[in-house]
Amino acid sequence: MARSGDSLLAVDLGVKTGLARYSQTGRLLSYGSRNFGTTARLRRAAGQLLAEDPGVTCLVLEGGGPLADIWQHAAEHLHIPVRIVTAERWRRLLLYPRQQRNGRQAKLQAGRLAHRVISWSGAPRPTSLRHDAAEAILLGLWAVLELGWLPALPAELRP
Repeated sequence: MARSGDSLLAVDLGVKTGLARYSQTGRLLSYGSRNFGTTARLRRAAGQLLAEDPGVTCLVLEGGGPLADIWQHAAEHLHIPVRIVTAERWRRLLLYPRQQRNGRQAKLQAGRLAHRVISWSGAPRPTSLRHDAAEAILLGLWAVLELGWLPALPAELRP
């Protein structure tokens, strides 16, 4: 069970990183993209990003490998639990199979659903929404459902 003030950070891994932060009510608080440029800059920034928000009590990563290791190490240093999942796992819950026949189609559908999540959450509307931020938003939505922070997918967000 989440405590008041807890938040979850969802990260679509890459040097170009998508980030989405959710409250314990299951609503999207903030989102965006960051281009760290190099793995070395990402390594320096990951811990700083986590430390800047002491309310982050869960980190969810899409992907694996050396970039996941960077985030996982930073989170462990701050005693933040980490979950690592694949895009296929969260897509199964949030998208129909026909919406994810290929990567391009899945990213397009993710962008559409992410816009609906932004609207449903009352978060500021984007001037543009990069696919990495859209995927982080949906990864975070999947995670708040998995953690029980949101009891069910709201009707407005169902595929």
